[in-house]
Amino acid sequence: MKSVFIVFNQSNTERVEYMLDELGIRGFTLFEQVQGRGTNSGEPRRGTHTWPEMNSAVMCIVEDDRVDELLKTTHKLDKRNPEIGVKAFVWNIEKVV
Repeated sequence: MKSVFIVFNQSNTERVEYMLDELGIRGFTLFEQVQGRGTNSGEPRRGTHTWPEMNSAVMCIVEDDRVDELLKTTHKLDKRNPEIGVKAFVWNIEKVV
C-alpha cells in the first residue's frame, strides 16, 4: 500500500475531491490552511496580507496498482492551472491497524 499526499491551492478543493470520487478513492484525510511554497516557481501560500492565498492537502492510502492512475490524474489537474499548483508525493505504508 502507498500513501499519496496531494498539496493544492484551496481553490482546487472541489476539483480534488471530485477527482478522488471519480477514481473510486473513498477514504482520505483533508488538511486545511496548509502554508508553504512550491519547490521551483511556486508563490508562497501564507494567509498573510502579502501572500493571502492558502493551500490544502489530502492524504489517502491506496493499493500500489492505483498510484499511477492517481498521479496521472493529479498531473492533469495541475496542467489545467499550473500557476496555482497541485503536487503529489508518495510514501510506502508498512502496516495498517
